[in-house]
Amino acid sequence: MIILDTGAVKALAGGHKTLNLLAGNMARTPGDRLRVPALCLMQAEADEENLARGVLAFSSVVVDDLDTVSAASVGAMVRDGYGGPDTCHALYCALPRPEFTGMSILLTGDEDAYPPGVVTVGIDSPGMLGFC
Repeated sequence: MIILDTGAVKALAGGHKTLNLLAGNMARTPGDRLRVPALCLMQAEADEENLARGVLAFSSVVVDDLDTVSAASVGAMVRDGYGGPDTCHALYCALPRPEFTGMSILLTGDEDAYPPGVVTVGIDSPGMLGFC
């Protein structure tokens, strides 16, 4: 599962070449989607008007909702000092869950925002996900 945090969502909306290529390639692969935590989308939209419209136009983008269990978990992470609501929702999405098998990759503009053990890839790192 590939997750985009707030920085990656903003970059995708801003035309980031590699992220746009990734979104286009995933749209042609059945079952592959870029997951955007709802609070990351909310924060990106709060920072830039109409940003969500551009991101949601990609058919490969789906929003990871904040349901009852995730809201309580994200709230606990915020309280325990893991970051703001959007960062904690991205972190929650990257944790192992029964509905997703395999390893999650969190695409981010700030790899240092996440604790050790979370697989993060900087959106501007050389060769991000094999694209250049």
